[in-house]
Formats: sequence, structure tokens, C-alpha cells
Amino acid sequence: MGTQQPPPSDYNGDNMNNNNTLDEKSAKQKAIDDWLPINSSRSRKWWFSAFHNVTAMVGAGVLSLPYALSELGWGPGVFILVFSWIITLYTLWQMVEMHEMVPGKRFDRYHELGQYAFGEKLGLYIVVPQQLIVEVSLCIVYMVTGGQSLKKFHDTVCSSCKSIKLTYFIMIFATAEFVLSHLPNFDSISGVSLAAAVMSISYSTIAWSASLAKGVQEDVQYGYKATTTPGTVFGFLSGLGDVAFAYSGHNVVLEIQATIQSTPERPSKGPMWKGVVVAYIIIALCYFPVALIGYWMFGNSVKDNILISLEKPAWLIAMANMFVVVHVIGSYQVYAMPVFDMMETLLVKKLEFNPTRTLRFIVRNTYVAFTMFIGITFPFFGGLLGFFGGLAYAPTTYYLPCVIWLIVMKPRSSAL
Repeated sequence: MGTQQPPPSDYNGDNMNNNNTLDEKSAKQKAIDDWLPINSSRSRKWWFSAFHNVTAMVGAGVLSLPYALSELGWGPGVFILVFSWIITLYTLWQMVEMHEMVPGKRFDRYHELGQYAFGEKLGLYIVVPQQLIVEVSLCIVYMVTGGQSLKKFHDTVCSSCKSIKLTYFIMIFATAEFVLSHLPNFDSISGVSLAAAVMSISYSTIAWSASLAKGVQEDVQYGYKATTTPGTVFGFLSGLGDVAFAYSGHNVVLEIQATIQSTPERPSKGPMWKGVVVAYIIIALCYFPVALIGYWMFGNSVKDNILISLEKPAWLIAMANMFVVVHVIGSYQVYAMPVFDMMETLLVKKLEFNPTRTLRFIVRNTYVAFTMFIGITFPFFGGLLGFFGGLAYAPTTYYLPCVIWLIVMKPRSSAL
């Protein structure tokens, strides 16, 4: 006799139970993905990519580019500035192309692309620490920059008023981030990001046009300011860090692309790349005039923030500082969103917390409070990044995309 089979009714019942369990798990997983910041909206167009990338890239770092040029010198400085624009545009194109290189799958996060290239665990170990260093440190720098710009505005419009400590201005700036951090995803911060992009263009224009109007200063010097070889080397490395700091938008590019509509006939890389090209044209129009004109006018006596070197007209400098405040408010949110996504993913998927508003309220307030505390404790944090910026920012922007590209494209080229 053959092997006895279970009754059809029991067999079908087991299958139904298994299917129901799988359906419940799939529904729960979908609900979690829809709640997380990066996956919750995919309805954006190419122009959202454009201003999100402008907001991410043209940060307050543009104001330090004349100072970076003073540390690098005319020849090396101009070459590094232009070469960085070209190479980072190329690596950004690589990331846009790799977003949907696997049919039916989207790499919505930088670490997911890293996991595909290096393996599940190694990819996390390689990408996540570097990405977090960039995003968290930028949020801290923007916290300090926002406070400094508020203080500069106060001191400019009310020079006779009592001086107020930078600490209080950082706390005032942080109140805006405490409120805006509860916007759930990239879609919801689009208005803030658009305002930030417009402000970045505005204060960059004020910086170079006011410098040009001020004219070349008397006894201007273009040599290295440091008088010793170690000092010159340290300054050169710091200048490299400032330039790397200015080109750090790659750390959020996949997350931005995740918000764009995609179909097999019209993948997201088309509109995303269109937005990136527009953004990079705007970036060039902001970076190059500020860096070149600022250094030309002030030489190696330029301050690490070009707006500090420009004291008059007072009303214009005050307005420019308020533009900086609005911009860094938006930039903070753009760089904080992937961090929020990582934290909430860990808590909900790994530690199995329920995806609730209360959880989001606690997580995001804690993060903003942390960046505020570090900014208050180390108001010279931006200076540290000037020296370590090359180590902290270069990997995820300059060469990690190239490494991933070579790894994932090699099997394809071999197959062809």
C-alpha cells in the first residue's frame, strides 16, 4: 500500500492557516514600511529632487569656501574646488543609477546598497557608521551655525544691546528643530526644504556680490597665512576638509530618490538625474563665485565665515544671516530624516516596539536635544570638522560609490 495521505480537509486547513499567518506578517510589515520616513511616500517629481539636493549640498559650508581657498592657495584651491564638483557629480550619477539596478527592487537607503555590494553584515559595518558620522555631525554643525547666525543678526541690528551668549541663540534655534522634527517624512518637509534652497541661493548671492562691492582690500596677501611648515600642512588639510564638507549631499541622495515615482517604463533614475543636474548647476553658481570672489577680495585675511568679513551695509549682512538661519533649519531636517529612519527602524523592526506617535515623539526629541547639547558644549565643532572633514566626509562622497559601482557592475560586465 502507498503512503497514507492526510485528509484533504486537514491538509487544506493547514495551508489556509499558513497563508493567513503569512498575510498577517506581510500586512504588518507593509504597515511598518508605510510608517517609516523613507518609504511612506513615493509621489514626488523631479523638481523635488532638485531643491532637496540644493538644500542638502549648499549648506553653510559655502560661506567657508573663501577661507578654504586661502588655506589651499590659488592653484591647488581652484583645482580641488572644480575637480570636487566634477567627481561628486559623477559619483552622484553612479548612486542614482544603482538605486534600481536590481529589477523589482529599490535601494532606498545608502546602507541597503552597501549590503547588496558587501554582504548583509559587512555592508552595515562599512556604510552605517560613516553615514551616521556625516549626518549627525552636520546636524551639530547646523545647530551651531544657526545659533551663530542668530547672534550675528542680533549684534548687527542692535549693536548697543547687551551681549547675549551663543548658548542661548543655539537653544533658540533648536526650538524650531524640536517642532519641525515631528514632520513624518521627506514629503512633509518639502516646503521647508524649498524655502531653504531659495535662502541658500540668496545668501550666497549676497556674499559674493557684497564682497565684489567692497573691492580688493589694501595690502591683500594671497600666500599661505601659516609661517611654519606644520602650520601650512595643517591648514592645507583643513582646507581639504572644508571642501569635502561642502560636497556631502550623497549621504541622503538615495533617500531622496526613494520619494520619486517609479514604473518599469519610467524608472525613478530619469527624473532624479534631471533634478540632480539642475541642482548641480545651482551649486556651481553658488560655490564658485563665493569662493573665488571672496578670496580675491580679502586674500588670506578672510574669515572662516565670509559674512563675518562683510560688516557693511549692516542691513544686508543682517538679512543674509537670517537667510542662513532659514537655510540651516531646512538642511538640518534633510540630514536628520535618514537618522530618524535608522533609529525608528531599529526600534520597530529589531526591538519590536509599536510604531506609534509617542515613540516618534520621544526618539526625535531625544536626537534634537543631543545635537543641541553637543553644539552648546563644543561650539568649535565646525573647526574640528575642518581638519577631520577629509576623513569623515570623503568616503561616502568621493570613493565609496565608486567602490560599490565596481563591485556590483563587475558580474554584469562578465556576464556580457
